[in-house]
Amino acid sequence: MIQEIYIIDDDESSILVFRELFKNDLEYKFISVTSDKIDIALKNIPSIIIINEDAVEVNVIDLCRRIRKDEDNSITPIIVVSSNSEKEHRVKILKESVEYYIKKPVNVDYLYFTIKNLSRLLTINRRISPLTGLPGNVQIHAELKKRISNKEEFSVLYLDLDNFKAYNDVYGFLKGDEIIKFTADTIMKCVHQYIQNGSFVGHIGGDDFIAIIPMIHCEEVCESIIANFDSQVIKFFTEEDAEKGYIEVANRKGVIEQFALTSISIGVVEADKGRFSNVLEIGEIGAQVKHLAKSVMGSSYSVDRRKNH
Repeated sequence: MIQEIYIIDDDESSILVFRELFKNDLEYKFISVTSDKIDIALKNIPSIIIINEDAVEVNVIDLCRRIRKDEDNSITPIIVVSSNSEKEHRVKILKESVEYYIKKPVNVDYLYFTIKNLSRLLTINRRISPLTGLPGNVQIHAELKKRISNKEEFSVLYLDLDNFKAYNDVYGFLKGDEIIKFTADTIMKCVHQYIQNGSFVGHIGGDDFIAIIPMIHCEEVCESIIANFDSQVIKFFTEEDAEKGYIEVANRKGVIEQFALTSISIGVVEADKGRFSNVLEIGEIGAQVKHLAKSVMGSSYSVDRRKNH
């Protein structure tokens, strides 16, 4: 993945330095932007923004505030490079949520590894769901592989929401995000209520979640998730829709269709010691058993109890 790093300076004196420094790192692309065209950088949501304070004609603190106030770049890392060595000035800049303040003269190795390490952290953070804060697919696969290789006994819960697309169509994506966060919190709370140690909850993406539990037989956990979800999800609907028990959505042909209120389906795979040899085998069984759960109206769970022979 190409990392676009924007260099903010008004005389474009810095870009050649960075391009030379990273000439052997093809995954980095450095782009020079003058301070009066900062909107260009913000619009493209760069991986990192580097400001050469000595070469900008605007107040660097105002510039940092402008970046931080931009919704799309509220978490974009900022590095300020400056010859100003006053402690008070450095602190003022760092107060604007600037990640690094590097004083000139700059040690090129220090600059190089600062950018490299910051990029590494960004890559790691992208593996975490920004919406729920839960681990994503990289950690999920690693967790499953670890338990398989250790020949552990565990259960895998595949969870997703029913009629979630219809909900988004009626209430919008922002409301949909609220249900996703609520679902994550519900799963976490219920799993940790029954299993304090050794459990894992991840966010596969969208409305799909996974929970790995270090035990066979987890009906109580599934029942708790469903009970808590069904009792609280109603608050995400209008009183009118809640009373009706369904929402109405126009399909592509303009025909009004009715969908039941959002519910949760759970497919459970019981992994006896040595039953599975890889993650794909678990995923295939999980998809089948979750499909069975989703074929039932309302929130439900289905368990695959086939044993290893």
